[in-house]
Amino acid sequence: RGAEPLCPGMARQGAGAMLPAGGLGFPPQNLARVVVWEWLNEHGRWRPYSAAVCHHIENVLKEDARGSVVLGQVDVQLAPYIIDLQSMHQFRQDTGTMRPVRRNFYDPSSAPGKGIVWEWENDNSSWTPYDMDICITIQNAYEKQHPWLDLSSLGFCYLIYFSSMSQMNRQTQRKRRLRRRMDLAYPLTMGSIPKSQSWPVGTSTGTPCSCPQCLLVNSTRAASNAILASQRRKLYPGAVRQSSTFAGPALWPVGTAKGEGLRVPGAGFAPSPSVPGSAPLPGLNNLNRPGAQRGAAIGARATVPPGVPALPVKNLNSTGPIHPALAGMTGILMCAAGLPVCLTRAPKPILHPPPVSKSDIKPVPGVNGICRKTKKKHLKKSKTPEDVVRRYIQKVKNPPDEDCTICMERLVTSSGYEGALSHRGIKPELVGKLGKCGHMYHLLCLLAMYNNGNKDGSLQCPTCKAIYGEKTGTQPPGKMEFHLIPHSLPGYTDSKTIRIVYDIPTGIQGPEHPNPGKKFTARGFPRHCYLPDNEKGRKVLKLLIVAWDRRLIFTIGTSNTTGESDTVVWNEIHHKTEFGSNLTGHGYPDPNYLDNVLAELLAQGVSEATLKD
Repeated sequence: RGAEPLCPGMARQGAGAMLPAGGLGFPPQNLARVVVWEWLNEHGRWRPYSAAVCHHIENVLKEDARGSVVLGQVDVQLAPYIIDLQSMHQFRQDTGTMRPVRRNFYDPSSAPGKGIVWEWENDNSSWTPYDMDICITIQNAYEKQHPWLDLSSLGFCYLIYFSSMSQMNRQTQRKRRLRRRMDLAYPLTMGSIPKSQSWPVGTSTGTPCSCPQCLLVNSTRAASNAILASQRRKLYPGAVRQSSTFAGPALWPVGTAKGEGLRVPGAGFAPSPSVPGSAPLPGLNNLNRPGAQRGAAIGARATVPPGVPALPVKNLNSTGPIHPALAGMTGILMCAAGLPVCLTRAPKPILHPPPVSKSDIKPVPGVNGICRKTKKKHLKKSKTPEDVVRRYIQKVKNPPDEDCTICMERLVTSSGYEGALSHRGIKPELVGKLGKCGHMYHLLCLLAMYNNGNKDGSLQCPTCKAIYGEKTGTQPPGKMEFHLIPHSLPGYTDSKTIRIVYDIPTGIQGPEHPNPGKKFTARGFPRHCYLPDNEKGRKVLKLLIVAWDRRLIFTIGTSNTTGESDTVVWNEIHHKTEFGSNLTGHGYPDPNYLDNVLAELLAQGVSEATLKD
C-alpha cells in the first residue's frame, strides 16, 4: 500500500506530535487535537485508519484503556483484525500477523480535522489514501492555491499538479490521477496527560508537583535511586557516583530522551555514555553500545540468576524501540521494593518443527495418497440458472406480507429486479420457498443472486447460509500435500503431527475471479499447516481435502494485511500455521480448534456426510 518506492537516499519524516506514555499517546496539556490512529506497514510507513475506525477505537479507549478493539464492528473489510490497546499492536486472527499501532495527533484545522482525504489511483483503478502527513501537506498547498507541490521534503519523488489533479513520478515521469474527497472528520480530544501514564522520561527542571500522585512518583524514584547508588558503590567503587535525590541526575541522565540503560541483576541502571562525565559500568547491558558489542554482552549473560523475575521485552536485539516507558516503570517499582529485575527477550513463535528426514515422513493412516492437485475450473453447463433455482425451491401461491431480503421489496409485490432481469417462464411476482430452511424470496431475486455468484450449480440461502447442492469456490490451481512427521504439537504430546503443505503459483485470473485475464500474485507459499495425528485430526484432514478439491481453501482478493489486491488469500477456513507455540493465536495448544474448524467446514457445505458419499 503506498505510492511506489521512495527516492534513494531519502528518509521519510513523521509529522504528528507523539508523546510516548505507557504505549498510548496523549496530546499536549489543555490543547485540542485531532486523533488519528495509524498502523505500521511492512515498508516502515504509518498508514492511517479511516475516521470511522478511529472514532470506534476512541470510544473503546474511553471505556477500557487496556482492552481490545474489534475493528470488524465498524468496517467489515477489517473483520479479521483486533487492536490490543495495552500492547499497542494490531493482530490479525486468521494469519497471526501482528503490527504496531500508534495514536497520533494533528491540528484541528488540518485535513483530518476537516474530514478531507487525498487519494491516488492505484493500478487496479481503485483509490488509496495518502499517509496522513502527506495528506496534510497536500491540503495546505491546495488551500494556499499553489499550482503544484514537490513532495521531496517528505522523502517522495513526486510532483503534485492541482490543475490536472495528478501525481507525477520525477524519476519515471509516470502520472497517476489523484482526488480530494470529503469524509467523516477524525475524532477530537482535549485535556492533559493522565497522571497515571505521565511519568517524565527526563529529569525535572522545576519544582515538583505536590499532589499525592506526584509525591508517590517522586518518593518511589528517590528510593530506587538510593538503592541503585548503594549497589553501584558496593559493586563498582571506581564508578562515577550519581545523586539519589529527585532533582539531580537519576535513572535517566540529563539530556536523554528516554531511559536508555537497562538494569541487570545486582548492577542497577547503566548510565548513558552521551552524558558528560559518565562512563558505562563494566559488564552492563547498555543499549547505547554498537550492535555487535551489545549482542556480545547479551550473549555473555546466558542465564538469569534464580529467583530474579524476568521482564520480556520485544525487539531487545533490534535497533527499534523496546517499550522503554513500560520497562522503566516496571524496573522502578521493583527496584523501589528492593527487588532485582532482568530484561529478557520476548519469546518468538516457533513456526516450524525440527528438520525431518525423508525416511521419517510417512503417509497419514486412513487417508489415501499424499498429494492433491487442482486444475482450472470447468463450469457445469448442463444446468441453466433457471433449472438450478427451480431445483431447490417450492412455489408459494400466497406469500406472506414481508420483505424479500434480496431486493427488500414486499413478497406480495413484484421483484425489485423487474425490468433489470427477465427470464422466460419466471414472472417477477413469483415467490419460492427453499426446501431445507423454508426462507422465501422472489424467484427472480434468487436467479439474480445465482447469476452474480460462482454459477456452480449450488445455491446458498442469503439469510441462514444453508447450502443447496455442492458449493465450490474460486481457488486457483495448485497443490496440497499431507504427511505424518515424528514430532508432537503442544497439547498433543501422545500424538505425532500431520503436516499440510499448500503451494499455489502465480497465474492469470479466470472468468470466476475479480479481474479475468489479469495476473494474480501468490505470497507466502508454500504454506505449512499442522494438525494432531488423532481421530479428530484425521477427520479434519479428510474434510480439508474435500474442501481443497472443491476449491474452497483459498480465493483471490485483497489482502487485509498488506492491502495488495489480486492476490491469493485464505477463504474463511482457519489453519494452524504455528507449530510449537501459540504466540500469534494460530498455534497450539488450542483445545477448541478442531471443533471450530469443523464448524467452519460445515458452513462451507463440507460435512462428515460428504466422507460417506
